[in-house]
Amino acid sequence: MVITVVAKIFQLIMPSYVQKSITTVEDFVKGEITQETAKEHLFEFILIIVGAALLSGFFTFLMRQTIIYVSRYIEYDLKNEIFDHYQFLSLNFYKKNRTGDLMNRISEDVSQVRMYSGPALMYGINTITLFACIIPIMFFTAPTLAAYTLIPLPILSILIYQISKIIHKRSTVVQEYLSTLSTFTQEVFSGVSVIKAYAIEPQINAELKVLAMEGKEKSMDLAKVNAWFFPLMILLIGISNIFVIYIGGHQYIDGEIASVGVIAEFVLYVNMLTWPVAIVGWLTSIIQRAEASQKRINEFLNEKPQIKNEVKEDTPIKGKIEFKNVSYTYEDTNIMALKDISFTIEEGQTVAILGKTGSGKSTILDLIARLYDVGSGELFIDDVPIKKLNLYSLRQAIGAVPQDAFLFSDTIKNNIKFGKASATDEEVIKVAKSAVVHNNIIEFKKQYDTILGERGITLSGGQKQRISIARALLKDPEIYLFDDCLSAVDTETEETILNNLQKASKAKTTIIVSHRVSSAINADKILVLSDGKLLQSGTHEELNNVDGYYKELYLHQLSEKEN
Repeated sequence: MVITVVAKIFQLIMPSYVQKSITTVEDFVKGEITQETAKEHLFEFILIIVGAALLSGFFTFLMRQTIIYVSRYIEYDLKNEIFDHYQFLSLNFYKKNRTGDLMNRISEDVSQVRMYSGPALMYGINTITLFACIIPIMFFTAPTLAAYTLIPLPILSILIYQISKIIHKRSTVVQEYLSTLSTFTQEVFSGVSVIKAYAIEPQINAELKVLAMEGKEKSMDLAKVNAWFFPLMILLIGISNIFVIYIGGHQYIDGEIASVGVIAEFVLYVNMLTWPVAIVGWLTSIIQRAEASQKRINEFLNEKPQIKNEVKEDTPIKGKIEFKNVSYTYEDTNIMALKDISFTIEEGQTVAILGKTGSGKSTILDLIARLYDVGSGELFIDDVPIKKLNLYSLRQAIGAVPQDAFLFSDTIKNNIKFGKASATDEEVIKVAKSAVVHNNIIEFKKQYDTILGERGITLSGGQKQRISIARALLKDPEIYLFDDCLSAVDTETEETILNNLQKASKAKTTIIVSHRVSSAINADKILVLSDGKLLQSGTHEELNNVDGYYKELYLHQLSEKEN
């Protein structure tokens, strides 16, 4: 702020010395000073004008370096704050909000806030400084001329303020539209394989055309209002200059002002005030846009994560898991996924969970990883209520392989090392062999350094699942959660992987969710779910000796295998 004020003070030196230069020429013409004296004064005044201009330029450069740099740091901090907050929010938040909107708030909206904290602040200080200095100087030099000169300027500010209000409303609409467009395009690019498979490109193009037309209309509405901005400024500043020349000329003729140089000085003052006066409306527009954007940002920053880490110190995890009368209902769909479930998994046991789609199998794994909190009942890990464990200690102790394997746009090696960045190449190859994916990887041209497409689109479903399994094995956690992660591999490969998993997860608590009995045969315990309820529990031999869902499923899949 100090640098800005100093820069403007040096800028204000110039008009007064332009006036003095013209007055010197007048004095010479009138014969009041000699030619030599006039030239000396002119040379002195020119040096002062040039020096003041250079110093003003230098301090203006420093001003932009400080304020604009700071605004970039604010943008950096705000983006990090939003991104950090996004990561702490619970899964329900992501079910309610679309990815495109999340991206738009961290990019477009943050940029609008940066404009407020940088250019708006800088020009605001400029405007205040110039108004505070120039207007008193003008009234001190020639009060009547100053009054006429300043008449158009408040009118300009009022008009631009009114335009800015309309700009604010229409720019908010444009910002919201950009979120919609980001969401649409993000979904299209993510689902491009489905679009191509169903040959619906023309339909998608038509939808985008409608969306683009809507965006064009909104942007044109905004552009039409913006188009009034500079013409109004030029018109009213032109009127101010006419007042200066006409009124000033009359006053000079009538002897009310001593020199033509005063008119030149006032023309320079008017032009120096042109941008600050116009900027009042522009600043208002920036502030209003930033306010709208910050409001959108705050909507998410004020969201509280449903899953809270209530224990700060680390809590070691061994692996015993106990569900006691647990029920859970998804709040977004109101579907009751689990109904009064109770079971115990001892440390180091392997448990298989079977059941039809929608029976609540994946929900059990999500509750163990504390992606959701139980609705009613109690969930214990190592005989401690799950909420009394450090959230990050719990999740560090879990190696999860989700049903829908997610891989990042990175190398295969880095995808496997995701849970253990310090792993050696030998460790990576070892777990890849255990997941029966090593032979596939070495067939690629760059092998483990192969860059994957978005979400691992360059790999088959089975390859993605096996790389996800390798990732979990490399982490070497206390608890393994495998959520139907072998659905995309053939039975022979499945059997090999299961045997390798049995060796790798020895003495580790392992839960395998599956639709196939073959995945459950060797488990220490099998849980059979149906419609959120626990139907059966026991070993393969125990369940196969009683009539029920498990025996029917086993016989059905056995006959299919034989056929």
